[in-house]
Amino acid sequence: MKLVKQADFFLGANTPNGFASFFSELNDPAFTDHCYIIKGCPGSGKSTMMKKAADNTAWKERLTERIHCSSDPDSLDGVILHDTKTIIADGTPPHPIEPVLPIAYETVVSLYGCFDRQKVADRRKEAMELNKKIKDCHKRCCCYLAGAELLLHDNFLIASQCTDYLKIAKLVQRLVQKEIPDKKSVRGTEHKRLLNAFTPKGNIVYTDTVSALCSKVYVIKDEYSASSRALLDGLKQAALSRGYDLFFCYSPLGWTDQPEHLLIPELELGFFTENSYISYPEKPYRVIHHSRFTDKERLRLKKQRLSFNKRAAREILNEAVGSVAAAKALHDDLESIYGSGVDFAKVNKMCVQMLSEIMARYH
Repeated sequence: MKLVKQADFFLGANTPNGFASFFSELNDPAFTDHCYIIKGCPGSGKSTMMKKAADNTAWKERLTERIHCSSDPDSLDGVILHDTKTIIADGTPPHPIEPVLPIAYETVVSLYGCFDRQKVADRRKEAMELNKKIKDCHKRCCCYLAGAELLLHDNFLIASQCTDYLKIAKLVQRLVQKEIPDKKSVRGTEHKRLLNAFTPKGNIVYTDTVSALCSKVYVIKDEYSASSRALLDGLKQAALSRGYDLFFCYSPLGWTDQPEHLLIPELELGFFTENSYISYPEKPYRVIHHSRFTDKERLRLKKQRLSFNKRAAREILNEAVGSVAAAKALHDDLESIYGSGVDFAKVNKMCVQMLSEIMARYH
């Protein structure tokens, strides 16, 4: 019997530098065979189409990735079906996707023809005002994230000066020898993901994904990310060079400068960074404390500054969540404007056609 697994990730999020995403990596014909790019307005049924695709194919796929929207984690921005090498993605801003090999590889599913244009056009002024308010909320959220990142980065720099990176390198060598056998094959592929994001519901962390993909999980307890970054980078490079595909998960605060988790599904092996903002709810295989690499006496001299930065950052992050929650409420109103003009019978017909094409590939 095929073992069915589901992984939940984010591919885009608000960051200190504005909205950022890894969506540009999705439609790559070198790694997948089929890509559906869904184009449509808010409230037109894009997420519902993707949920139906994921639900109808999940029992046939060994691994299905559900890519959630960080502005509304109950909605999907994408689905990745690993067995049929099929991508289904929302290709509209803030993460636009355009075809690189149209027809030959990508199929653009346009829902724009499913609208009663006049019903939406009659409320254009209201839609414009809502759109502006939504953008302002997201901009404010990113400003808060930038402030929090500066404070936490200061803690990172302090901890870095107290960290013995030679000890970390030696541990990496031991872990590689123990856990990552050399396949002597081609270099593996890194899939960049986010396991958590600051959403209207708070800082959501998809720890179930770790449990689903990894039977052996090392938890790295590191409040300042100085040790965990070096440890994860070393393990990632070793795993790739030994031929393993992996998920490398970054922080929405540090983006590509701050890795937080490493998942190697083929080995069912995971490394999860735990701190004040993210924790692993299950019992790990082993716990690695950053203190084993840290000059604790030297770090203690900065205790007051470290504590202040952490408290202030937490308050600012609460404001960031409040801003994105306000944007979500406004976006719901915008969806209702567009939704009033959608012919969902037409949308469903297009969904059925897309699903029939995907299901045919299992025969």
